[in-house]
This record gives sequence, structure tokens and C-alpha cells, in this order.
Amino acid sequence: MNTPLYAIIPNACAAQLPVKITINGRFLTQSVTGVQRYAIELIRALDSLLASGEIDSARYAVQIIAPPGARDLGVRHILVRHAGVLRGHLWEQLELPWLARNSLLVNLCNTAPIAKVNQVVTIHDAAVRAVPEAYSRMFRAWYRLLLPCIARMSKRVLTVSQFSKSELVGWLPLSEQKCVVISEGKEHIESVKSDNGVLTRFGLTEKPFVLAVSSLSPNKNFRAIVEALQWLGDAQFDLVIAGGTNPRIFAGNAQSLPNFVKHVGYVSDGELKALYEHASCFVYPSLYEGFGLPPLEAMACGCPVIVSNRASLPEVCGDAALYCDARDPRSIADQIVRLMGDSELRANLRQRGLERASGFSWKRCARETWDAITSG
Repeated sequence: MNTPLYAIIPNACAAQLPVKITINGRFLTQSVTGVQRYAIELIRALDSLLASGEIDSARYAVQIIAPPGARDLGVRHILVRHAGVLRGHLWEQLELPWLARNSLLVNLCNTAPIAKVNQVVTIHDAAVRAVPEAYSRMFRAWYRLLLPCIARMSKRVLTVSQFSKSELVGWLPLSEQKCVVISEGKEHIESVKSDNGVLTRFGLTEKPFVLAVSSLSPNKNFRAIVEALQWLGDAQFDLVIAGGTNPRIFAGNAQSLPNFVKHVGYVSDGELKALYEHASCFVYPSLYEGFGLPPLEAMACGCPVIVSNRASLPEVCGDAALYCDARDPRSIADQIVRLMGDSELRANLRQRGLERASGFSWKRCARETWDAITSG
């Protein structure tokens, strides 16, 4: 049974005084990856709920406390305070508990103060335990200390998939009842204006192309895509690699990659949307994902997806994707060849992907998060 709000937030009488809820704004000093994207879009959706009156601003006083120099989030109905003198983990562990005193602290990006009892935390996955090779020794040591502590101390733990919940409950001092699953959304990619200039700049208008995103992180398994190239033969399509990591790093030498591979490097959100919209398919053979936002973005843009049959990806993509064995480059190549050779299958997956993506919403995520924080 969930803990009622009056038990979570002491000395707050909903009939008389606004309930104070503070959001940990440390993420506003970090680079935007999937975890920070989640926090940004969730807060913007909460701001929208406040604007519409769905969240009663007379009853709840919602604020973000962030370190000095944090970037602007552009919210209009949530107070943003910059406070403290420290940075990073030191700010979060030493200053934030005092700054957020007498309020419920909401932490959205895996970390939280160990010394704060009255708080809720989103832990996205158990990757530091499941794929330790993806992290430095110091990072692993800190997170293996931190996560069990905040799981034990927090009032509730939120996570983004049933897969992640099973991983976290199996590892941390965390009960099934205390851990709440709330899916992510996709409106952020829908609201972006496509920048088709990336297509002409890299000559992507003449042939169909397969899209992939490069990463050095072992759990993203990008090397398997490069190894799959040997099974594609003389492809009648291009393979477009977006991201800062040059695929030649994985190939071993400059002659190993066929001519149909094009590396476009870092791309803006608008360029990424254009690539999703014009790609014949998106390939994402990740070994470990707490949620898997890129395939959802691709489906929302009408791009058929090929994903691995591991972790949370079947949960997110359902019957709207083709699945491959992420450990077998031949399996990845076979699914690419199958999809690229079947226009009817691509059209079918495109429609199913749009329908599947329509069930994921940041506004729904915000409503369910708010309910998890405040409901009895």
C-alpha cells in the first residue's frame, strides 16, 4: 500500500499550507543524454500540468534547486533557484539536503543525497552492475555504494520499465511495492522541426539508407553493426552512422569499411529527426537498456526499427519491430537484408511503429509521476 502524502511530507497541511516539492536540478549542469532528456521532458510536462490547473498550484509549491551556472530550462510555472557554491556530487551530497529541507525532494537522474530521507528517486537501470565494463572503476565503486543507500532511504523508487524494476529489485534493498514503473515519452522528437540539410550535405537523397547511432559504450554494441557489414555484401543501400564515434575505430583499419558506409558525426535534434524520417530503417542492437529512447523516437517518426531481443527493448517496441540476436552479427545483417528487400514489410512496420509510439507520452509520464509522488 502506498504511503500517504501527509506521511511523506511532515508538517504540511494540504488545507492550509502549500506542500513543498523540490526537484533536484543538478542534471541542468550535465550533458544531455537519455537520463537528462527524461528529466527535461518530464519537468516540462509537469510545468504544462501546472499551467492547465491539472496540478493545483495553490496546494503545491514546486521548485527546482540547481547549482550555480545551471542552464535555463524555460519553465514558466515552476520556480527555479540557483543556490550553493559547490558542484557535481559534492553539491548534491553536501548542500542540496540543506537547501531542500522541509520539502519532498524529487531526484530524476539516478543519484540523490544519501543524507536525505524525505525523497523520491528515479533509478533508470542497473547497468553499473549488469555491464560494469562500460564504466570506470571509480564510477562503479561510487554507484555501487550510492544506489543501495538511496534505494533504502527513499520513500519511493521510480523506474522506466518492468525490465529495470526486475533488475533493481533483484539487486538493491528494494521491495516490489516500493518501486513504481513509469514509461518515458516521445513528444520531444515530434516537436522538433526537421533539418533536411543533413540529407543533401552527405548525399543521402540518391539511395535508400539504414540508420544507426555510434557509441563507444560496450552495452550499445555498435561493434556488432560494423561486424555485420561483412554479411551485407555489395549492398544496394547506404548505411548511415550518426554520432561522434567514427565507425573505423571498430573496424580496425581504414580499408575495412565498405563504400556504402557514411559517417555523419554529431547531428542536431532537427538533423536526427530528418534522418529518422527518411531512413528505410533504424538499427539498434543494444545489449542493455533501461528503456531505449532512440527506437521509440524512430517509431514516432515513422521509421521501421530493428532492435535486439534483450533487456527492455521488446517491452518498448512490442510487435512493432524486427528483432535480432545482438550477439550475432549475422542475425543483425539478416534482418537488415530482410527489411530492405521487402517494401510491404517496411510499410507495415512503419504503421505499427506509429501506433506503438502513440501510447508513450511525456504528459502521461508526468501525471503518473505526480500520482506516485503525491497519492495515498
